[in-house]
Amino acid sequence: MTKHHFPLAILLAPVALCAQTPVTSPAPPPAPTAPPLASTSPAPVLIHVVLNTSLGPIELALDKTHAPISTANFLHYLDLKKLDGTNFYRALKVTPNDGLVQFGVKYPLKPIAHEPTSQTGLTNKDGAIAMARQAPGTAAGDFFIDVGDMSGLDAKPGGSGDTAGYAVFGKVVAGMDVVHKILDGTIDPRKGAANGMAGQMLAAPVKIISVKRVPAHP
Repeated sequence: MTKHHFPLAILLAPVALCAQTPVTSPAPPPAPTAPPLASTSPAPVLIHVVLNTSLGPIELALDKTHAPISTANFLHYLDLKKLDGTNFYRALKVTPNDGLVQFGVKYPLKPIAHEPTSQTGLTNKDGAIAMARQAPGTAAGDFFIDVGDMSGLDAKPGGSGDTAGYAVFGKVVAGMDVVHKILDGTIDPRKGAANGMAGQMLAAPVKIISVKRVPAHP
């Protein structure tokens, strides 16, 4: 599997934009970066949820132990039913078989503290779910799923510019075939140019009918 090392700036602005409608109100101040976790690595507490989409279900295991803030944020949107009726609206291909698909809410809640992969120990690998953002600490209600090795989106401490990366907080445990179908969806070349996302916007967004907690597999 090829590892993609591209500058974060290439993906920074497009990944962070909200889903169906840009937010027109002034952006709230960024939340602080989350404090480092303890040096020990306990067995993760995983919360399983299913995204029931128009193309089929996608099951996620959210890592409450290593990414507690991002996991709690996602579950807050779930419990408020803000994710029901949203869409996968963006499919960005880095290669024919690698990239990411993005979904999010129309009206996000407050931004959360950034949990960099350098602290959580998680990584933007195949099937990872992560927080979309602009500056670190601005992530709120947009999320993306990696397809292929996207570790170029991990935090790179000590580098120049924005090296905070994108906060991973779980992974797909069933339904990657659905994620691939979304990535392979038809792109509308007329969409996204104004927001720097030309060639990445789905002609027919994939509806998320509902998002529900489910029991973990034995």
